[in-house]
Amino acid sequence: MNAPNMNQPRVFRPEPGDPGRPRRGLDDETLAQQTSVFREDLLEGHTILISGAGSGMGKAAAFLAARLGANVAICGRDSAKLDGTASLIREHTGREVFCQSTNIRDADAVENLIGRVHEHFGGLDTLVNNAGGQFPQDAIDFTRKGWLAVIDTNLNGTWWMMQEAARRWRADGKPGHIINIVANVERGMPQAAHTCAARAGVIYLSKTVATEWAPFGIRVNCIGPGVIETEGFRMYPEEALARFHKANPMKMRGNAWDVAEAIAYLASPAARFINGDLMIIDGGQAQWGVVWPAGMPDYFAEDGAA
Repeated sequence: MNAPNMNQPRVFRPEPGDPGRPRRGLDDETLAQQTSVFREDLLEGHTILISGAGSGMGKAAAFLAARLGANVAICGRDSAKLDGTASLIREHTGREVFCQSTNIRDADAVENLIGRVHEHFGGLDTLVNNAGGQFPQDAIDFTRKGWLAVIDTNLNGTWWMMQEAARRWRADGKPGHIINIVANVERGMPQAAHTCAARAGVIYLSKTVATEWAPFGIRVNCIGPGVIETEGFRMYPEEALARFHKANPMKMRGNAWDVAEAIAYLASPAARFINGDLMIIDGGQAQWGVVWPAGMPDYFAEDGAA
C-alpha cells in the first residue's frame, strides 16, 4: 500500500447536511426535561445576553437562565435558529425573549445590539460570549481566508462584545459581568490551531481586563469546555467522533447542560468573588489526552493514545 502524500493538503470537513449522519446534542424535548440543582428564582430580575444562542451550549444556557427567572436576550447570525430558542423558552417558561440577528464581527452591529438590550430591559447584568466556530484542518493547510474567519469571529468578535458592554457599564456607572466560552488550550489543540490561537487570546485578554475593569465593578471570567456533544459535531468526521470520549479519564462526553449550569452559577450571586478565572469543564481531559478533531494521524496512533 502506498503511503499518503504528506505534501498534499488533507480534507477533513464532512458535509454538514448529510442525512446519513446521526443527530447530535440535546434536542428540544430532551433539553426541556433537564433538571437543575438551582432554585427556580436564582436569576430573578437578572438580565443576561447570550451570543450564539440558536443552538448548542448557547441555547441550553438561554433556556436555563429563563427557567431561573432571568430576562434573556439572545443573538446569533441565524434568525430562524434564534426564533427556535425563543419558542422553546416561551413554551416551557412563559417568558418572552429579546432576539436580534447579529454578526459579532461587525463592531457597529455589536454596538447596536448592546444598546437595544439596554433599551429593552433597562440594563444588562451578564454578557455570555458563546458565539464562535472553527473547522478541523492541519494548520499548515489553512487558507488565509479560513484563518481570518476563525480569528475574526472567536477573538475579534468576542472583543467587540466585551468592550461595548464594558463601555456601557462604565458610562452608566453600573457593575457588570462577562463570561467568555473558550476552550482548554493549555496543551494546544492539534488540527484546530486557529481556534486555539483565538481562544488563548480571549483567555489572557479576559485575565487582563478583569484587573483593568475591576474599578468599574466589572468581572470577567472564562469557561473552557472539553468534549461537549452538540450540533457542532457535524463539522467533524465520524472516525474522529468515535474517539472523542477517549480523550478524558472519565471516558465520556459532556453535554450542553453541563456548560449551561456552569454559566448559571457564574451569573449568580454565589460567584460574586470570582474574577479573572478559567473554569475547565472537560472530564479531566487536561490531565489525560488530546482530542484529534479530524482523526488521529497514523504517526501518533500508539497503544494507549486517545
